[in-house]
Amino acid sequence: MNLLGPFPTAAGQNKYLIGGHSLARKALRGGFYWPTMQTDSKEHVKKCDKCQRHGDMHLAPPNELKTLSSPWSFAWWGMNLLGPFPTAAGQNKYLIVAVDYFTKWIEAEPLASISAFNVLRFFKRNILARFGIPQVVITDNGTQFTDKKVREFMAKIGTSQHFTSVEHPQTNGQAEAANRVMLRGLKRRLDEAEGKWTEELHSVLWSYRTTPHSTTGETPFRLTYGTEAVIPVETGASSFRT
Repeated sequence: MNLLGPFPTAAGQNKYLIGGHSLARKALRGGFYWPTMQTDSKEHVKKCDKCQRHGDMHLAPPNELKTLSSPWSFAWWGMNLLGPFPTAAGQNKYLIVAVDYFTKWIEAEPLASISAFNVLRFFKRNILARFGIPQVVITDNGTQFTDKKVREFMAKIGTSQHFTSVEHPQTNGQAEAANRVMLRGLKRRLDEAEGKWTEELHSVLWSYRTTPHSTTGETPFRLTYGTEAVIPVETGASSFRT
C-alpha cells in the first residue's frame, strides 16, 4: 500500500513536492506513522521528478547561510524583481517579490512593467498594510528602487534602504544570499508554467509558505501566524488538533 503517493496532489493544492523530511512531517500531521517513514519519504522523493526539480527551494548552501541579521519578524525585508516571464493575462511579465529575512515569509505580485510607482504600490499594499513599518528594506541598485519618490517615502516612514550591487552579488552578505536562494527556486518553478505562470503563483507561494525552511526548521506560515496551516492531508483526520 502506497501511503505517500496521494500527498502531492491531495485536494489539488499541494502539487509542488519538497524534500523527504518535509514529506514525512506532512504525513505525521495527517495522523500517519510507520517505523521507516523517514527512509520511505526520502526514497519517494528521489523517484519523483517534480520533487527533484523543485526540492531545493528551501535548501540553503552551508557556505552561504549561517545567520540572518533581522532582529525580529518583519523588521528586515528584501525586495527583488524577477523576469521577464512569458507574457500572461493583463500583459504581466515581471514579478516583484519581497522576503522577510526572519520568518522567510514571501509576498509576490505580477507586474506588467517595472517602475518606481509599481514598487511603491506593492510595498504599501503587501508589506506596510499587512506587516507594519519595516526597519530595513534591502534591494539592488536598480533605478526603480533608487528613484527619488521611493527614497523619500522610505525616509518619511523611517525605513532605511540598503542597496546591493547587481554586478557583484558577493557583496550582498549572508542575508541577501539567503534571499537569492529562495528566489532562484521560485523563478525556476514559475518559468515552467510559461504563459500561465500568474495562475500558478498562488500555488507556488502556498507550497513555499507551508514547507519547513532549512535555516529555521519551521514553515514561514508557522513563524508568521504562530500555528501551522491546515493542509489537504489533514482534512481526513479523525480528530482535531491538540
